Amino acid sequence: MSAKTTLERLLAGTDVVFNGPHPWDPQIRDERAYRRFLLEGSVGAGDSYMDGWWDAEAPDELICRLLRERSHGKLLSLPLLFYAALAFVFNLQSRSRAFEVGKRHYDVGNDLYKAMLDRRMTYTCGYWSSPSGEAKTLDEAQEAKLDLVCRKIGLKKGDRVLDIGGGWGSFARFAAERYGASVVAITISKEQAALGRELCSSLPVDIRLQDYRDLHDETFDHVVSLGMFEHVGVKNYRTYMHVVRRVLKPDGLFLLHTIGSNKSLWFADPWIAKRIFPNGMLPSIAQIGKAVEGLFIMEDWHNFGTDYDTTLMAWFSNFDTAWPLLKEKYGERFYRMWKFYLLSCAGGFRARNTQLWQIVLSPRGVPGGYRSIR
Repeated sequence: MSAKTTLERLLAGTDVVFNGPHPWDPQIRDERAYRRFLLEGSVGAGDSYMDGWWDAEAPDELICRLLRERSHGKLLSLPLLFYAALAFVFNLQSRSRAFEVGKRHYDVGNDLYKAMLDRRMTYTCGYWSSPSGEAKTLDEAQEAKLDLVCRKIGLKKGDRVLDIGGGWGSFARFAAERYGASVVAITISKEQAALGRELCSSLPVDIRLQDYRDLHDETFDHVVSLGMFEHVGVKNYRTYMHVVRRVLKPDGLFLLHTIGSNKSLWFADPWIAKRIFPNGMLPSIAQIGKAVEGLFIMEDWHNFGTDYDTTLMAWFSNFDTAWPLLKEKYGERFYRMWKFYLLSCAGGFRARNTQLWQIVLSPRGVPGGYRSIR
């Protein structure tokens, strides 16, 4: 049986047809793509897309349909087995590896991120459908998310906040400007730290190039972590929570904003790990629960994962519009890689294969109970 025939049988019932008429149907430009799909799984699919061996008008919808029907579970590729074994044996998010994702992903170019993100350069899910009204633009959605975080922790003037994974300082700047807080933001990206310090130079904001495990002898009124926990790894979750508990005041709140997995795994999608986020992985509810047990009381758990679909599509639109100004520096293969990254992730959230959680935790419980804020 040919690779193509095998794949067609696996795709039965998904409404995905090779060289079909729909925007989500993969158009095969090189027949060798079928064998790569079959033998290499997501690595073969992503890399052959980068190589121009296949295309699709709507890769986001293609991925959404495949994940929604769970057809991906029928394929067990060699890269998946290898990466799963590697992640099981080794601590891929150890202290010695902590800065690798900064160098390979976040340091790729501030010009790219300036073009793709909102005006504050917030590289996490926006909040598009709040009870107070729907955001109409990416800028509005990101401001709504930053304000939501501040309201959930009860931020007030004079509070000192730790932002683990502070990026280019978007939360730190917002919290300082709008709420009068002082913020320490840590990142593992040199480029983020450099630009963040420039953007926050007139504010009570301290941006550090620092691993979370190197936080010592400081205390904070509140701790937030927005889109960083995906780099911590299950073998380090308990250590991470111990660090947060140590630096957080007894009456403070910790807000964890993270992408989440529906299943407990210890490895990431192999193509994402290879090309986009080295050493990353998504936590599950069970893994987070085990990590916080005995250290925190869970006050609130908020899922707005479908908003990440909208955010990623907005990022791709910005990236695609800006590409004529970026292509000379980055090249066509990077364009196809970045396009596949953004749109395939959008498809994953659309299929509800991945979630976005904001979790509020307290060291010893909010007196009288925590009032959920949306």
